[in-house]
Amino acid sequence: MGYALRIYEAFKDDETKAKLLSEFIEQVEQVILNNQLSTRQDVTMSELKLTKEIEKTRGEIKEVELKLTKEIEQTRGEIKEVELKLTKEIEQTRGEIKEVELKLTKEIEQTRGEIKEVELKLTKEIEQVRADLTREIEQVRGEIKEVELKLTREIAQVRVEIQKSHGSLLRWIVGLFLTAVVAQAGLIIALLQYSSGR
Repeated sequence: MGYALRIYEAFKDDETKAKLLSEFIEQVEQVILNNQLSTRQDVTMSELKLTKEIEKTRGEIKEVELKLTKEIEQTRGEIKEVELKLTKEIEQTRGEIKEVELKLTKEIEQTRGEIKEVELKLTKEIEQVRADLTREIEQVRGEIKEVELKLTREIAQVRVEIQKSHGSLLRWIVGLFLTAVVAQAGLIIALLQYSSGR
């Protein structure tokens, strides 16, 4: 039972009042009903509008996602190209380093061979110089020996003559002997200096 009927039943003793009140209540109920209908339509319209906006937003998001996906793929492709380029450059650099290493190894081996040849040559020359010096020293020693023997004989002869002559002759012979010894020592020193210089 509606409110208008209830009001009418409550005030039916006064027919006019009951009728006015029930009509008023009916109008109020109609307005409320209209407002409810209007509110439902507004809600439906809002839902439709929001749905459209959501769909539009979803479409925009999808476009952004596609755009970002393309950009990501493009960036990945560029990174891949850079990686390939760097890999090639690294391989090329490694090859160049390997070539330089091989070249330096060959040069080092060649230099070692040359050093070895120089060492052998110098060793031979040193051995030759030593042999020459040894011969020269032996020759000088022989000459010194001969001079010593000669001087010894001369000294012995002089001694005999000294016994026959006076003391000044002895001093002359001793001076001669010392001069010969100094000359021999000078000759030996000169030969040693000459050998060291070679």
